[in-house]
Amino acid sequence: MIIGDIAEGLTRGVEGALSTVSEAFFEPVIRLGVTGLSRSGKTVFITSLVANMIGRARMQGLTAAATGRIRAAYLQPQPDDTVPRFDYETHLAALTGPAPHWPESTRTVSELRLSLRVRPSGLLGGMAGPRTVHLDIVDYPGEWLLDLALLDKDFATWSRETLARAENRPLAAPFREALAGADPAGKLEEPAARVLAESFATYLRAAREAGLSDCTPGRFLLPGDLAGSPVLTFAPLPEGAGGRGSLRREFERRYEAYKREVVKPFFRDHFSKIDRQIVLVDALGAIHAGPQAVEDLRGAMVEILAAFRPGRNALLSQLLLGRRVERILFAATKADHLHHLQHPRLTAIMEALVADAKARADYAGAETRAMSLAALRATTEETVEHGGQSLDMVRGLLLDSGKRAAFHPGDLPEDPAHLLVPARQGAERWLGEDYEVMRFAPQPLTLKPGEGPPHIRLDRAAEFLIGDRL
Repeated sequence: MIIGDIAEGLTRGVEGALSTVSEAFFEPVIRLGVTGLSRSGKTVFITSLVANMIGRARMQGLTAAATGRIRAAYLQPQPDDTVPRFDYETHLAALTGPAPHWPESTRTVSELRLSLRVRPSGLLGGMAGPRTVHLDIVDYPGEWLLDLALLDKDFATWSRETLARAENRPLAAPFREALAGADPAGKLEEPAARVLAESFATYLRAAREAGLSDCTPGRFLLPGDLAGSPVLTFAPLPEGAGGRGSLRREFERRYEAYKREVVKPFFRDHFSKIDRQIVLVDALGAIHAGPQAVEDLRGAMVEILAAFRPGRNALLSQLLLGRRVERILFAATKADHLHHLQHPRLTAIMEALVADAKARADYAGAETRAMSLAALRATTEETVEHGGQSLDMVRGLLLDSGKRAAFHPGDLPEDPAHLLVPARQGAERWLGEDYEVMRFAPQPLTLKPGEGPPHIRLDRAAEFLIGDRL
């Protein structure tokens, strides 16, 4: 077994080294990972990014597009034959058709290759013709990213942390009741184990619906073809003893199998090959859900950054160590739900949420940045007089009713500490503030030739993520 693992590792290393040399000297490849926590808009981000790279009239914040050095952008077959293709055409039709609607979210790993013909800058531009740069976009659920932190935790540690989070959450009451009726030291009975595991999964789904972020294991939320398998039939247990054949011993074995058979293959086959990463975050949704959701989101950001191998991808380091994530962008989505005067405040909140983990990535040589954006702008802005005051509002089509309405969500605080401090102190609600969130539908679009969908700072996000490689 060990010899087989070593041989497989050497084979993968040789293949990776050959691929690295080929990319470095012929057609460079940028592997951009796109992930996001619940309702963050991954599918819309990828669709709008690709559409705006093909029609670059709205991408003036991307230097290579603004200067005309990107001569063409076109889709090609992806290099990974075993990974589903991101269904770009269907998603674009959903957003830009005569009856626009939000596309279905992806529930597994998918990939898309966008190839760019780029004219080199400087002296090389006049001596050499355009070269091809491939952008491989890898889409994967944020819940799976959080699972990477499980690799460094044993069953007892994970159980202790998970039960501590559930202790004061009313939505966890049914699971706590089911857990109280279980005997961890008793003999495993499969029907009882399934009931306890399903109760735990129901709690995780309710936590996600409530706006909470750290809902591991992620496959309990997106089981796919693993639904009902033993590898997803376990739950956290309180500390104690348990002999062979006991519920505790079997749940511990299944937890380790989950890490070995589910988490590690994802890291090996997909995550470890990424060298640029964007993490999309519905910060406004967390703020609306309350202080507990904000604190849970902050903790999730720490876990996410801990999962990366940050650093610079020098050729020698790629050959010896594999790819490292060079740039990480944390983006607060749905900026179009706010008037543009509040965008700096949303960005500041995003920066504060990742501050605890940012220093680690900076020290390792990676660049991290926080930003607020909207991959598809679904609203327009207006200012109205109300009660002798000017209110900055956004107007759009309400998702639930289809009616057009103007909306003032409330002003975000200038100092992010006004949100983060009560969140860390365990406050149940915001003091004297009520941050509302509306759900807007995409508006009908009329696009001119060469235009992608309207957005907010999508071009600046692309400049940070891939601009240096173009």
